[in-house]
Amino acid sequence: MDRADLQPRVRDVAGAIETMETRGAANIADAAADALRAQADGSEAETAAALLAELRAVARLLLATRPTAVSLPNACRYVLRRTGGDSVEAVRASAVESVAEFRARLETAQRDLGQVGANRLRDGDTIMTHCHSTDALACVEAAVDDGKALTALVKETRPRKQGHITARELTELGVDVTMVVDSAARRYMNEVDHVLVGADAIAADGSVVNKIGTSGLAVVARERGTPVVVAAGTLKLDPATMTGNAVEIEMREESEVLDETEREAIGDISVENPAFDVTPPRYVDAIVTERGQFPPESIVTLMRELFGEGPTEPWQEP
Repeated sequence: MDRADLQPRVRDVAGAIETMETRGAANIADAAADALRAQADGSEAETAAALLAELRAVARLLLATRPTAVSLPNACRYVLRRTGGDSVEAVRASAVESVAEFRARLETAQRDLGQVGANRLRDGDTIMTHCHSTDALACVEAAVDDGKALTALVKETRPRKQGHITARELTELGVDVTMVVDSAARRYMNEVDHVLVGADAIAADGSVVNKIGTSGLAVVARERGTPVVVAAGTLKLDPATMTGNAVEIEMREESEVLDETEREAIGDISVENPAFDVTPPRYVDAIVTERGQFPPESIVTLMRELFGEGPTEPWQEP
């Protein structure tokens, strides 16, 4: 596919996802689905096969922007597996309809997940958070709506300090927030009733891929006997891991850690900036989804129910 054939909305979405202007699994998935709709709507393809090829190419372009964000391929799976037809009009209509269905599911999934997660939180509980997760916040919002008073210890989550977003949004919900630096988690763990985090991906064995620092936090929590609850919609389940594929860990730009002036002052050093780490299932007490809560070891059952076990991906050329 010639890049000139891309609709402007596709370029905008790809750029926003890559630079993290669009962040959060649900937002990324919604934007990706909308990009596919924009391509279907605006394409000048003359045959059904040509339009399908364009949509597959758009999906591959989007997937390259954030390799760890499993909500991206899941959005593309949902739309492309329901798109087809013998004419350009039929393909276009089915793509637009699939996108509408997918976005409607997104709207209800997080609310339903929040209700499930709120059942784990008691009045007066203190939670500790890491990074920023709309799924985790949905659990807190539902608990607050149920009349539960909560307090939160919010980790900054360097280097991008997504904890600042979490702190602001929790405060807006009426939660009493204390922010701590990442390295203070163990110091305050005795005050915490639940560690509540989101996930960027859930592997078939129940391993949780989330913002770098999550695995260390989970180890500290297990040492202190504090339950670790992962709030993750089924959008985060990674069916590719059922066939033995490892989840790719994204490496971010060095400039997020050191700016040019700081680097010049320090001297010639290497900088590693992994965006995520992997928390083994033995450190996780429950994975909360819109379908209910699951022990991590049983998440593969839900994954098979939702996605099957076929190795072929819909964005691959036939």
